[in-house]
Amino acid sequence: MNAADKYVSLKLPADAEYVDIVRLTLYGIAVKMGFSYEQIEDMKVAVSEACNNAVLHAYEGIAAGYMEIRFERGVDSLSITVKDEGKSFNVEGRDPNRASMHDKQLEEVQAGGLGLYLMQALMDDVRVESNSGTEVVLTKLLSRSAEKEMA
Repeated sequence: MNAADKYVSLKLPADAEYVDIVRLTLYGIAVKMGFSYEQIEDMKVAVSEACNNAVLHAYEGIAAGYMEIRFERGVDSLSITVKDEGKSFNVEGRDPNRASMHDKQLEEVQAGGLGLYLMQALMDDVRVESNSGTEVVLTKLLSRSAEKEMA
């Protein structure tokens, strides 16, 4: 089994009380992979934002739904996919290849876009696809430079 075949998948109700399960699962996987405490905390905040979007917006006005979370180990990265099948994220007028918000001032970010801004600030790559439901893919690269300096 190669690294790309290693993943953990969860299907949970899109309810705030289940976000902690996602964060705990992330913590366990990230520790085993060798991510630093700071990197893990950044990932926990980013994945919480993605899950909260599914909880708060995806099934608004619709019967309760689910969110699917997939943690996929790469050779030197961890990708976390948060997918829902509720209302699609409004991506009209947004260029999918546009630059990230990293170079923008906080005042330039529109209200409602702070979660995405935060995810982009904390992760190495963020992709959002919105066809039937919304899928957010968060990727963090494993940096071992701190470990090498300690050796």
